[in-house]
Amino acid sequence: MAAEASDAPTSGNLTIDLGTDTGPFHGGASGTLYGLYGDGVPSRNAVEGMYVRTVSTKAQDGTQHPGADALEILRPFVEAGGQDVYVYMTDIYRGFPYEWPGDTGAERLADFTARVRRQVDQVLALGTYKSHVVYVPFNEPEGNMFGTEEWSYDRTSWRSDPHRYFTAWRDIYRLIKELDPGARIAGPNTCLLYDEVRGFLEFAKAEDVLPDVITWHELTTPDEIRTSVAKYRAVERELGIGPLPVNINEYAHNYHLSVPGQMIQWIAAIEESKVDADMAYWNIDGNLNDSVVEANKGNGQWWLFNAYGQFTGNTVQVTAPHPNVHYTLQGVAALDRAKRQARVLLGGAGGSADVVIEHVDSDIFGTTVHVRLLEIPWTGQVGFSAQPLRLTDRELAVVDGKVTLRLTDLEAMSAYQVILSPGGNGAVALPPSVGWRRSYQAEDAAYIGDGHSLNGPEGSPSDVDRFAGSTGYHVGGLRTGSDGVLVFSVEVPEDGTYDLRVFANSYNLADAVREQGPTNVFLRVDGSHAQELRLPLGYKWAVWGHTDTRVELTAGAHTITLAAQDHDLGVTRGDAVVDRLDLALRDDQVTAPALYDAEFAALGGGARVDYGQRGASGPGVVVLPRGGTATFWVHAAEDGEAAVGVDRIGSGEGELTINGENVGMVEGDDMGIVERSPAPLFLTSGINKVTVTAMSDQLVLDRLQVGPSRGLLPTSTHPAEEGTTTGSARVTGAYTFATGGKAVDGIGGGPANALTLTVTAERAGRHALTIRYSNAEQAPATHYNPDPVCRHADISINGSVPQRVLFPTTFHFNNFHDLSVPVTLDQGANTLTFTADELPDHDGHSRNQYGQRSAYAPVIDTVTVTRLA
Repeated sequence: MAAEASDAPTSGNLTIDLGTDTGPFHGGASGTLYGLYGDGVPSRNAVEGMYVRTVSTKAQDGTQHPGADALEILRPFVEAGGQDVYVYMTDIYRGFPYEWPGDTGAERLADFTARVRRQVDQVLALGTYKSHVVYVPFNEPEGNMFGTEEWSYDRTSWRSDPHRYFTAWRDIYRLIKELDPGARIAGPNTCLLYDEVRGFLEFAKAEDVLPDVITWHELTTPDEIRTSVAKYRAVERELGIGPLPVNINEYAHNYHLSVPGQMIQWIAAIEESKVDADMAYWNIDGNLNDSVVEANKGNGQWWLFNAYGQFTGNTVQVTAPHPNVHYTLQGVAALDRAKRQARVLLGGAGGSADVVIEHVDSDIFGTTVHVRLLEIPWTGQVGFSAQPLRLTDRELAVVDGKVTLRLTDLEAMSAYQVILSPGGNGAVALPPSVGWRRSYQAEDAAYIGDGHSLNGPEGSPSDVDRFAGSTGYHVGGLRTGSDGVLVFSVEVPEDGTYDLRVFANSYNLADAVREQGPTNVFLRVDGSHAQELRLPLGYKWAVWGHTDTRVELTAGAHTITLAAQDHDLGVTRGDAVVDRLDLALRDDQVTAPALYDAEFAALGGGARVDYGQRGASGPGVVVLPRGGTATFWVHAAEDGEAAVGVDRIGSGEGELTINGENVGMVEGDDMGIVERSPAPLFLTSGINKVTVTAMSDQLVLDRLQVGPSRGLLPTSTHPAEEGTTTGSARVTGAYTFATGGKAVDGIGGGPANALTLTVTAERAGRHALTIRYSNAEQAPATHYNPDPVCRHADISINGSVPQRVLFPTTFHFNNFHDLSVPVTLDQGANTLTFTADELPDHDGHSRNQYGQRSAYAPVIDTVTVTRLA
């Protein structure tokens, strides 16, 4: 991917007209259906940093899927910046179509009415939080309760005979409003914006039961978003209602989700339409619709929404090379006049394009602009991503109010961000954050031995129910009993250390995978330097993650092999498919600290950007008044120490918090930019919220630097098998990938079945417990969604009230992940006790009968204790 100033047209122009305002930035595309499992899954960082506005989820104690109970996710969602929780009241039932009990339609509706009453009563007890609830009485009524199938009211579709549905809507609507006069009610929640919705609106207007929010699903293509919203607004005008808020509360398919280049097309259409929208739920809940890996790691899609959510000001007109045509280059842009920044997100097509930015106001930007271009690559559904890649950082002259940036070698699966700000003030251009890189497709590699299979095509524009991959094809054959070798021929430009990434997948419930878990394969370079790799697990086939390592290569051609047998290391157990292999040169620029410029951070409390400070690392600095804030979203590759430095100018002081924990003071002097050794601070693997808050009248902030650990924080690791177990909790050697081959299982089912560990802290204060665990519990599913269950541990420190921690699935009990929990420890010895038990329903006594609430803690391997600062 390259970028340069351009005077010549390319095959397509994406034109950004900064002079045509299209309204305040809305941010509505970041909604989620079943994206939150419970408090901590996903983490509050993941939710807040993705700027999730709305969540649609099941009724409290519903049996449709494990987790995602409306009242359990409500408070943490709101505290993470969320606005509205749309409660699918019908998801109190199991099955799809909904299995509502009764022999007749009248009996079924009576049962549902009683359940609606109980749900509203629960909401009424929420206090101020109830203002964030939106009731959704019916979901896809044409295919469920008022359709033609077995579980419908009378097997008559409301689209042909609407009176049963209309009457039910009226009666349920009035019941909710009677019980909760301030209630907001959403509907009709059809799976498309059918023509018959007009009749629904006519009836609702006549009976004074109009929804407070209009909802439907758009499981089509991005171009239909604009078409449908325009169609609906026309009906509103004709009927003399509204305009009402709209939430398209299911959008996008498997082929789109997780792929930044696909999702930007949806985002552009949704933002242009100024509506809310929730990504569809096709797979597992609690990962923000294939945006979050484990509990706290973002993939490429997460970073796309993070960039989108940081838009400020007003959106401006964007004209694509092929306006409103899906699977082509599309974009969205905003101009913040006060901040003097324009931001553009684009993607959806490969090749080259010119980004033409028109009406660049000299009063805002001057005669020279600073342009930063970043790439947000696809990293798979279950593959984490680091922060976006900085591709170019340069200054360009504004000619006749216009700047043109030529983009070449665009990757269709990536999204790109352009940030435009004033230039000409001596800003030091930053180098690209990545060196040479190249991808090699598995289907282009040679295969030696037995068992080879070329699989595909997978997802495509004509088959959106399947998952996206690099080309739609992938290779199998590395499995138990195979002698297969996948041979990649590569060529690199210079001697050096290269990051090597294998995009691969093993389906966690496949017969050959059940025995061991992660499939192990063997990597060699030119027949030597053997390494054993464990390839990632997923919840279905062709759900891509990646396994990363490093190799030393000399300039020129090499052969890199992945094999099912190695004469030194052993044999493969499992079954894997491989999508591609990536190589990237690890040069000095890659190993240097990651840089986060303050002028591009999320600002609050009166913070302003100043572009007149010469010598800053980027085009400007941020001036924080007392109480002003700058928030950075920082990636960490692993749980543990990082060297965090805050570059500032002058004598201001501030407070530094990481993930809500106060970790120290920021101090400056009058000698210019302060160069001091960065502080050793604990970062959580994945997404970290780092905030600087001014504690003096003025703090001038330049940037944040995050570098590798220097081993300064006190850290100790405690194997679980060295603790004390009681009851059914026991040390087991059944999990070969546990540290030392041993872990503790059987914690839970009551407090008598516990693990107790003693850990030592050098000083009293805040520490991180990094728990290495596994969890593969899964509830019986009724349809296409796998239903993994989060286990939990109630962790008591020195006999204190236990803290409940959720642990998401690891897809196999022999596949271990890390999860960090902040705690307060005393100086010296501390006792940690892990217990678990099943939670009852909201009423305090009834229980879920479908195995959707676990009574058990995960398998625990080790606990590492690290000071936070």
